[in-house]
Amino acid sequence: MNQLSRNISSLEVSDMVGRRHDQVLRDINTIITHLGSDHKSVGTYFCEGEYTDSQGKQRPSFLLTKKGCELYGTRMTGEKGTQFAVKYIERFNEMEGQLKETQPKLPTTYKEALIALLEKEEEREQLELANKQKDQIIGEMKPKADYTDRILNSKGLMTITQIAKDYGMSGQAMNNKLHEFGVQYNQGGQWLLYSKYHDKGFTHSQTIDITRSNGSPDTKLNTKWTQKGRLFLYNLLKSKGIVPVIERNEKPQLRIVQ
Repeated sequence: MNQLSRNISSLEVSDMVGRRHDQVLRDINTIITHLGSDHKSVGTYFCEGEYTDSQGKQRPSFLLTKKGCELYGTRMTGEKGTQFAVKYIERFNEMEGQLKETQPKLPTTYKEALIALLEKEEEREQLELANKQKDQIIGEMKPKADYTDRILNSKGLMTITQIAKDYGMSGQAMNNKLHEFGVQYNQGGQWLLYSKYHDKGFTHSQTIDITRSNGSPDTKLNTKWTQKGRLFLYNLLKSKGIVPVIERNEKPQLRIVQ
């Protein structure tokens, strides 16, 4: 709620005091004239504004602060003055209540502060993960167009578990090896390529909707390797002395899935 929304319009004051709006405007202009040399303080009582009448025309109005209502109330005495005071006090209390409802609840105990901090940290981690997933997908969408891309296109996508099987490993063991060799890293339980490999056409990823164990909805990156990526892994692992099982039997060939 901004500052202006915490003021009362002269139209509301007109209804509160039972006077025509032009009379209320005249009263306020008279008060402003009486302030004279103290014109710098006028803004703490009254702010000029406009409203659209029933004919669609712009008409002058004022916005009164709580101090402005108090000052305007000095022009009335007796029952009318009391009734106006009650009305504007209730109106300002109502606006203050609305303002408090729109403000986030502050922690009142150490435990609440820790919970709030944890929630903020989880939000930050989720945002960071989402950004890194986006970077990987964007990188995958613009691979370099070369001869290898045309031959080893993404018709034969493979999971890391399928590739690991050729090496006699589990998918987790292969993921750990690729992390050790600086190819990927784990973020929030998901394996993501380091930025230097984003645009090589090695992987093809999709964001899928999942449901967590606590029933809350979430997303996860489902990443598969292209045949170009598989060839990259083959050359990388071979340079580290790790070859597929079939090559250990002295049959040096790489089966390409089409």
